[in-house]
Amino acid sequence: MTKFIVSAALAASAFVPTAASAQAVPAAVIAVVDLEKVQSQCNACKNALAALRAQGTAQENREKALVTPLQAEQKQIQASIDALGGKEPDAALKARATAFQTRYESAQQEAARGRAQLQRNQAYIAQQIQAKLGPIYTQVMQRRGANLMLETGQTLATTTSVDVTADVLAALNVALPTVVTIAPAAPAQPKTTTPQGR
Repeated sequence: MTKFIVSAALAASAFVPTAASAQAVPAAVIAVVDLEKVQSQCNACKNALAALRAQGTAQENREKALVTPLQAEQKQIQASIDALGGKEPDAALKARATAFQTRYESAQQEAARGRAQLQRNQAYIAQQIQAKLGPIYTQVMQRRGANLMLETGQTLATTTSVDVTADVLAALNVALPTVVTIAPAAPAQPKTTTPQGR
C-alpha cells in the first residue's frame, strides 16, 4: 500500500508544472538597423564628422609646423658634426645639439597631446550618440512590435519589412540635434610622491 501511495505521489508530481517551465519563450520578432548608415547620416553626426575632420587637419598642420624647422636644424647640426671628421664637437655645437633635443622632445609631447585630444573628441562624440541610441532602440522596437533588434551587418539576409533604419535615424535626429565635438579635459594624473628618508 505504501508503494502505491509513493508511486501515485511521484506520478502526480510529474504532471505539476514547475515555475521555470510554466513560462514559454515568445517567438522572436526581429528588426534590423543599419548602424553605419544611422551614424553617418544623422544630422548631428554629419556635423560632428566635419568638425573631427577639421580638427584632424589642424592637428596635421600643427605637427608639420613643429617638425619642418626641426628637420632643417637637425640637418645643419648633422652637417656640422660630419664636418668635424670624427673630432670632438666644441661646447657651442654640444649646446646647440642639446637645445635641439629639448625642442624636439617638446614638439613630440605637444603632438602626442594633440593626437590624444583628437582621440578623446572622437570617443566623446561616439559616447553622446550611443547614449541617445539605447532608448531609441527600445522605442522603435515597441512601436514596430519587435522583441529583438540586430545590426544589419550581423545578418545574412533580411527583407525590407524588418528594416527599421529610417525609424532609428528619424528618432536620432530629433533626440540629438547637436553633438559637442570637444571632449572635456582629461583628468589630471595624480602626482606620485616618493617617501623621503629620515
